[in-house]
Amino acid sequence: MSRPIRARIDLAALRHNFAVARRYAGTTRLFSVVKANAYGHGLLPCAQALAGLTDGYALLDLADAVALREAGIRQPILLLEGYFDAEELPILAEYGITPALHRADQLEEIELAGLPRRLDVFLKVNSGMNRLGFTGDALTAAVRRATASPAFADVTLMTHFADADGPRGVAWQLDRFHTMLPCWAGPVSLANSAALLRYPETRGDWARPGIMLYGGSPFADIPAEQLELKPVMTLASQIIGVQEIGPGERVGYGGTFTADRPTRVGIVACGYADGYPRHAGTGAPILVDGRRTRLLGRVSMDMLACDLTGLPDSGVGSPVTLWGEGLSADDVATAAGTISYELFCALARRVPVDFVDGEAGGRGGRETD
Repeated sequence: MSRPIRARIDLAALRHNFAVARRYAGTTRLFSVVKANAYGHGLLPCAQALAGLTDGYALLDLADAVALREAGIRQPILLLEGYFDAEELPILAEYGITPALHRADQLEEIELAGLPRRLDVFLKVNSGMNRLGFTGDALTAAVRRATASPAFADVTLMTHFADADGPRGVAWQLDRFHTMLPCWAGPVSLANSAALLRYPETRGDWARPGIMLYGGSPFADIPAEQLELKPVMTLASQIIGVQEIGPGERVGYGGTFTADRPTRVGIVACGYADGYPRHAGTGAPILVDGRRTRLLGRVSMDMLACDLTGLPDSGVGSPVTLWGEGLSADDVATAAGTISYELFCALARRVPVDFVDGEAGGRGGRETD
């Protein structure tokens, strides 16, 4: 493909970030969260890069879990939202996949399914997120049923923190979690990336690092570099055109940027159809020839404009980094009023992806599933 935009996925950086998670986790086992195509980074390449390190994988789609098994992954695989139809239960049993259960009818369906093997299950505890999970008497009944029924093998309790990255913290949810089942002595899974990094009391038996594996900070006030995390995805392109405009002239759809001086405008082969956030506007950071400058005006489908006024040596063919190495995705996301998770997951299928590995040479190819 001759259009210059490309994404590079650094698998060595992924393993480095996993090592950071491991350091914080201590003896706690880790589910590497690879949902949403490994946060847009490529499910199979990322899972395989971590295969000798991680204790398990957590994701959303049963088809992805099966793909991991068929690719030779043997560690535990957790379906974070469980299964969606009882017809999927034989597949869970066949491939040894662990569902997270959050409704009483799911326990009954598993008991009635007559599966050839007992299922390991995670029971989702609603400790205050108020999305999925058991509370009160329903939780007590679910735990009693799962631990007594011959349809189930290992039972783990899990919950998810609503504000581990914010001022409210986790203590209120931890208190609820332990109060609801004060006598529970079995395994628990509590920590996401933010909790793992900030609250050692949430380590439990299984932690579930996600965004930190891909080099994004879960905290608005702490940059990824300060957490010793490396960017895994770098989205790069080139300048494909330059315009010289005078004071009072405008740029792009709607003319949302008006020059107040003579301005060199660089046009970059990247737009919202590639996954760059359309709601980014003038001032969002961008690197041209390794130097930081700013976005100008409105992002269009296939192009965006940037300020080359202070970069006289930059022009057509100059390399551009939209985010990644040298420019934190968190900085771009903040300027666009979003989070790095969305940037990564929004990477479009039309963008070619190169997988590189600093320890094992390099390899190319597009992972889209």
